[in-house]
Amino acid sequence: MEQIQIHTEYIKLDALLKLAGLVETGGEAKQLIQAGQVLVNDEVCTMRGKKLRSGDRVTLDGHTLVIGG
Repeated sequence: MEQIQIHTEYIKLDALLKLAGLVETGGEAKQLIQAGQVLVNDEVCTMRGKKLRSGDRVTLDGHTLVIGG
């Protein structure tokens, strides 16, 4: 589990995946999200613009990110 600090109210899901280095491009993030491979708080999320706030948890390919603020 890795904690990602944000200094804004929220971060969008696709931007988080890029920030954490789990994807290289926004297009790659979009494909993985739309394919249902990304979990947000243990539920499949297909909205790449999903706003994530402090305390949210994102999982992709066995990597779990926790948003801190």
